[in-house]
Amino acid sequence: MLKRIVDIIVAGSLLVVTLPIIVISAILVKLDSKGPVFFRQSRMGREFTEFQLFKFRTMVEGSKGLPYTLGPDPRITRCGRWLRWAKFDELPQLWNVLRGEMSLVGPRPVIPALTREFRREYRKLLRARPGLTDPATLKYRSETDLLAMVPEPMRYFKTVVTPDKLRISLAYQKRATVWTDLGVLARTFVALVAPLWRQAPREAVEPGMRRVSAQVLSQQPMR
Repeated sequence: MLKRIVDIIVAGSLLVVTLPIIVISAILVKLDSKGPVFFRQSRMGREFTEFQLFKFRTMVEGSKGLPYTLGPDPRITRCGRWLRWAKFDELPQLWNVLRGEMSLVGPRPVIPALTREFRREYRKLLRARPGLTDPATLKYRSETDLLAMVPEPMRYFKTVVTPDKLRISLAYQKRATVWTDLGVLARTFVALVAPLWRQAPREAVEPGMRRVSAQVLSQQPMR
């Protein structure tokens, strides 16, 4: 109950504070390419209940392809590339939090097909609401950069990255409290703001990403 109260207060406050960014982002999306401002996609929520996740549209409307972004993707618009780098495309998910479909802190919501593929792990994780961020999200903030470094991105995503994220999220879920959640939110804020002052989107790599990439790339794929 306390977690839900914190979600409502913080998400509502963030919507008010980031309203200028949301408005400017919406205008840029509309001016940059044809199509709706918002992108909606089915994601799996608490107790395997599907919901519509909101994001700013960052791809060309009607473009076909995989539901995952595995490295550089020609479907991404010019504005979308910048929004993804700054993570502003995720701001509409604050509305998902207010609606009770997501929490501020929890495992990132994924497409239903992935939860069915890793059903045993998600059966445990989805006892709680998925969230905007968690320790696994922080580690893989530059996931697309990492996947661009491997010869078989999809295989690596399924056999190394996803199992590692599930392991981290499950471990955090066992010890999570409102106070640890606030700590994760603080770390997320630092991770989001710090790069904005240092580099342009084309060169954006999370501080320490090269070290993390080397650690993750050294892991062996699941057989």
